[in-house]
Parts: sequence; structure tokens; C-alpha cells
Amino acid sequence: MISAPAVLIACDKFKGTLTAAQACAAVAAGIRRIWPAAGITTRPMADGGDGTARVICEACSGQWLTETVTGPLGDKVKAGWAWLNSEKTAVIEMSEASGLRLVPPERRNPWRATTIGTGELMKAAIRKGAEKIVVGIGGSATNDGGAGMAWALGYRFLNTAGAELEPQPANLESVAKIVPPQDFRMPEIVAACDVTNPLLGPHGATAVYGPQKGVRLERIPAFESALAHFADIVRRDLGMDPTETPGAGAAGGLGFGLLTFARARMEPGFDLVARITGLESAVRAADLVITGEGSVDHQTLNGKGPAGVAGMARRMGKPAVAVGGLVDESAINGLNAVFHAVIAAARRDNIEEAIKSPSRFVEEAVAAAGAQLSELLVA
Repeated sequence: MISAPAVLIACDKFKGTLTAAQACAAVAAGIRRIWPAAGITTRPMADGGDGTARVICEACSGQWLTETVTGPLGDKVKAGWAWLNSEKTAVIEMSEASGLRLVPPERRNPWRATTIGTGELMKAAIRKGAEKIVVGIGGSATNDGGAGMAWALGYRFLNTAGAELEPQPANLESVAKIVPPQDFRMPEIVAACDVTNPLLGPHGATAVYGPQKGVRLERIPAFESALAHFADIVRRDLGMDPTETPGAGAAGGLGFGLLTFARARMEPGFDLVARITGLESAVRAADLVITGEGSVDHQTLNGKGPAGVAGMARRMGKPAVAVGGLVDESAINGLNAVFHAVIAAARRDNIEEAIKSPSRFVEEAVAAAGAQLSELLVA
């Protein structure tokens, strides 16, 4: 038995309750109740979605900046982004400017939603002198194929009469010509993405993610037709066709837009954050690895950050534990194949209380699992 183990805590956010850093701190508090002398290292994690820019900013001692940009439905919103001065790199999240969290359920209207604000964040980074921009794509309120982002960067979309169209799904099927900006230098663009959906089809942007943004089932064909037409014009005018590229369907097709209009390259969000934060060396030095997120369920197994942490730990022969605000028991067999142990901070019958005091619930759940965690460290 190791009485003072080296414990790596690499949690993602517990969405709506704890940031990644707060979740790591709560787990650390529970570990200290089990092993007061434990050596604890924290590496807050993200996978390209909400929280990615903050995690990278803090890990790299960056500067957190704020811009006023166009929100998904045209309102002005405050959007934060990270500036890493030593690397001349900006890290932005589309969810800060064009995210679903910015639109109350009663106002959701993806037919009119746009990614203009994401493009405005990219422009702010370019004005700052960015030589590289990392764009975390996830959590979108939009389904515009990145048209709004492209418009903010200077692209223009014209109809058959030569009139300019607003960049929103309602107008995509009327696009007859794309006019690129003149003499515009684009820095290196990296799209951090944790999904592999294509732009179109049953596994595409609209069919898979549209309903959660407010796309009614009977309207899916209209959105699909608009994106398909838009992709045809992109192919003709820009000579590019990444519709089947994994991740093209991310964030309502923003992946497609970044690939075409910004010549971006895709990188799995988890891999990017892990590389920047030095996760691999931290795992190698640990006796026990603890990760987690708000809901540990079937989606956790589909390329989410905690599964990435566990995979890295297993490759190095280290036990990996998942802590979830909630744990989906229907996924337990799959979870047990990935994690050596799974800990739930709350149950369905006390979830409201847990939401009010999430750090306490996480700390107490970890502390209560002391015997289970100790068994993993038998020498």
C-alpha cells in the first residue's frame, strides 16, 4: 500500500456548476482527507468545447481579454479569449461568441443564427498580431456552415442579382457567388474539435446536433438542403470540398467553414490541450490518475476528455478513476472497461442539493471512496 501516493487530478468542467479548475480543487480536497501527505498535481482539462480557452490561458500564464461581438441572434455580447504573448497565439472558443448558452430556450432560432461573432473574435486576434489562432468548436447555437464567421473575415455572399446576403441558414440556398476578401493574410488556424461528424447526412451537423439548438424534426431537410447548396457553391468558387472531413459538421458546420474559408487544420481538442498542458509527463509521474466531468455517461466514452485521460493512463500502466457529478448506470459496463473505478458525487434524488454545493459533494464522494482508491494502489 502506498501511504503518500502521487495523485494527478485532470478533470474537465462540471458543466453549469464547476469549472475544470474548481473540479480539480474539489477532488484534491477529497484526496487530502484520504492521504494527507499525498503529492497532488492538478491539470484542468478541456476537449475543445466550453472552457478550453480558460484552461489553456491558465496553463500557459496567458492574458484573458474581452471583446464585444455579435451574438448568435445579432445582439451584442461580451466574449472572452486567451492571448499567449510569448507564442503570438490566440485561443478562442466559438461558444463565447456564438454559443447555445447565450440564447434562452424561448429565443432559439437556428434558421436565423449566425457565427459572425466567432469571426469577429478571430479578427480581434489578427489585429493583436496573432500568428496562430486556436478555435475551440463546440456548444454552438448555430447551423450556418461557418458563413457568419467567413463574412466577418471579409467574404461576401451574393444572390443571382448580385445583392449581398446576410450569412444565416435562411439565406444559404440563395447564395449564387462567393467573393473572397482582397489582400487578406490569414494566420495559421487550428480547429480544436472533439467530434468527427461530417457536414451532411444522418451523422451530420443538422441531423445530430440541430434538435438541441431548436431545429424541429420536420425542418431538418430545409437546413440540410441549405448547407448542401452552400457546400456546392464553396466547391465551385473556392475549389474545396471538405464536407466528409471528420469534424466538418462540428458546431453547426463551423468546422466546414474553418476548413474552407480559413484553411484550418483539425486537431482533436483533447490532444491539443493535453500537449499544451504537459499532461503526458504528469501522468507518467503519477501513481493514481483521477479525471471527471459533470455527467459520466455514454458520451464520455465517445472521445470526451476524461476518456482521453484514462486512455493515456492505461497506456502507461497507471490506474485511472472517473468522478462524475452524475454517473449513468446504463453506461457502467462501458465505463468500467475504460476506468478502474467510477465515483458519483450525486444521485438523481439529491441532484438539486448537489447543484447548490457542488464542490462539497465532489469532495465528500472522493473521500468516501478512500478504501476503493487504496485498493488500486496496492504495490
